[in-house]
Amino acid sequence: MRIGIDLGGTKIEGAVLDSTGLEVVRQRIDSPQGCYVKTLDAIAGLVGRIDPEPDKRTPVGLGIPGTVSPATGLVKNANSTWLIGHPIDTDLAAQLGRPVRVANDANCFAISEATDGAGRSAGTVFGVILGTGVGGGLVVNGAVITGANAVSGEWGHTPLPWMTAEEYPGAACYCGRQGCIETFVSGPAFESAFAQQTGQKRNAAQIAEAARAGDRDAGIALDRFEDQLARALTVLINVIDPDVIVLGGGLSNIALLYENLPAKVAHYAFSDAVHTPIVQAVHGDSGGVRGAAWLWPDHT
Repeated sequence: MRIGIDLGGTKIEGAVLDSTGLEVVRQRIDSPQGCYVKTLDAIAGLVGRIDPEPDKRTPVGLGIPGTVSPATGLVKNANSTWLIGHPIDTDLAAQLGRPVRVANDANCFAISEATDGAGRSAGTVFGVILGTGVGGGLVVNGAVITGANAVSGEWGHTPLPWMTAEEYPGAACYCGRQGCIETFVSGPAFESAFAQQTGQKRNAAQIAEAARAGDRDAGIALDRFEDQLARALTVLINVIDPDVIVLGGGLSNIALLYENLPAKVAHYAFSDAVHTPIVQAVHGDSGGVRGAAWLWPDHT
């Protein structure tokens, strides 16, 4: 058995997978807000409820909205700011009395899709999360690449390439910079751009549905979003040239992306042709928790 925990800003999800990747149990609870100790208690309680073999002290994989710094062993870059500055892996291991491995939630998503999802047959998989934020994870030959600073895949916090005059310098980002990819192609950014363009408030799914139905304003907004996303994805192709790019998060459900992105990426890429498949995640919003469980690939 493998136990995975996906620690999100508003929910904590736990799952148990068997040796084949079959989901044995899955459960979701609300995330405590603003308190590190309560967060540890909530995770420990969830593990206790879903573990079918508690006497075996099965190791736990944990995906977090941040990463553990190789320099300090403490959490950094977390949206859930109360995690920052704490050694969550060692604290949780001590509380559970079992081994714990921790990874960035986007890395967990990428591991899941590379292991038994949309990228399972590919050597190099880049997993992209397009949701409230923009994240990414890189998996090569089944192993997640974390990098020397544990920030590999943080593609959303690089500047949008080839900004137009209208786009420059871009909105302020919570990371302290300006014009990050996340401020253009996240769900809130897409919806905000549409509202500024039209004066109408619609969510991303409604905008996409209207665009498919022929609504002119929605079509303009979606085309702009696709162009920005294509430029951002082109950087991945020019630098990493992955075998496949897998899209997850709420915006990955926009069907038109898979029709329109390939040609737009090909327009920007430094290549005479682009053969990189851009595909939707197989496991949907279960990718993070499944990937956390797969942080223990050899455990049976």
